[in-house]
Amino acid sequence: MNPFELKPKKLEELIFNWRQMTPRPYDKDAVDPYTRTRAILMNGTEFEAVWYSHQFSRHTGDNELRRQIALLRRLEQQQQKLVAALKPEDETILEHTIGYEQLAVDLTAMLAKREDNPYVKQALDFALLEDFDHLYRYADLMEFDDREHAERLVGSYTEIMPGRPTIAHHRHPFDSVKFHIQNGIASPQTRLCTAIITAAEQQTMNYYMNVAAFYPTAWGRKLYREIGMVEEQHVTQYGSLMDTDQTWLEGCLNHQYTECYLYWSAMETETDPRIRNIWEMLFEQEVSHLHAAANLLETYEGKEPQQVIPDGTFPDALLLTSNIDYVRDVLGCTVCNTALREDWTNVNDLNPNADFFIYQDIVNNNVDDVESHAVIDRLIRRDGEDYRFEIAPNPVPALRDRKADNTDVGRVQGAPC
Repeated sequence: MNPFELKPKKLEELIFNWRQMTPRPYDKDAVDPYTRTRAILMNGTEFEAVWYSHQFSRHTGDNELRRQIALLRRLEQQQQKLVAALKPEDETILEHTIGYEQLAVDLTAMLAKREDNPYVKQALDFALLEDFDHLYRYADLMEFDDREHAERLVGSYTEIMPGRPTIAHHRHPFDSVKFHIQNGIASPQTRLCTAIITAAEQQTMNYYMNVAAFYPTAWGRKLYREIGMVEEQHVTQYGSLMDTDQTWLEGCLNHQYTECYLYWSAMETETDPRIRNIWEMLFEQEVSHLHAAANLLETYEGKEPQQVIPDGTFPDALLLTSNIDYVRDVLGCTVCNTALREDWTNVNDLNPNADFFIYQDIVNNNVDDVESHAVIDRLIRRDGEDYRFEIAPNPVPALRDRKADNTDVGRVQGAPC
């Protein structure tokens, strides 16, 4: 599939009325978990395109160009509103959050499994273990607040157990900035990968930031705040991987191409016929957005789209599926890793005066004040053990104890793994 070879519609033909922006939501009790996660992913992809477009408009003084990208942005906003409306009104903040973290785990794992750039793959594997732990922390919050098992939401496709403990995720900002990929060197798949994962993590960061103040318990608000801070680190890491040499119009073309690819992937892999029809409609609209971006690139910079995307043929469709074995392997091998400037290393190999430890001593000076730990400790004190859904013991022996939350793995030098 090459979207550049498809015939686009005129942009004005794509304007929705209010009814067209109001699809019937999915049934939260019957929906396939990956239908929910696809909706979250496409919501985030649309937000990224809209936010990029706003920044673009603020960095050019050509009002005719501004008008053209304003039209594209309005159409993207329509799509984002439609996708967001798929979430049913009876799905709680926390239920939706489980979907966010399942997406983070299985999307990151799928991208890592097929990534051909070892450096980008290392970045994915690193953050994977952190999102995996976030899923566990939120699931235990759900068990404590609602006495509901999160495994019903993930459909048994994704395990729920400790990863690298969230308390170990809090690092100095300097250690989240990585090397960026380069145009002409990075493969098309790597370029898609960095764009997709940045948009997805940014959506998660924004969601947690926005809903934290609406969560009904004080401890839940604290947990969203803490994990939201980690998601900002992830956005910094992934965003720093993206190509920094492209022009604003080249970036616009790449954004539209990424959206085309993701809607096509959603259309190809969706199991719900009604939702699949929505993905197909939005894919056809994105093709028109892509061609419009290509025309702007030619008009204002005299470049053909092939100079930016030499081969527009899509790679294999992005399939959201279970990745239990892969996650277990990464967890068992790299749980004690942390970030060090542009690299990653075992926490035991850090200089004792490293920024990581300085930052940890400030932020986590009292472990009992760290909500990601407190939420587990609170449930253990009430129920005698934490909540998990696992098919076998945790691959990290130090994380197998269900009666005590480990706050040392990946954080304290010399701690057993």
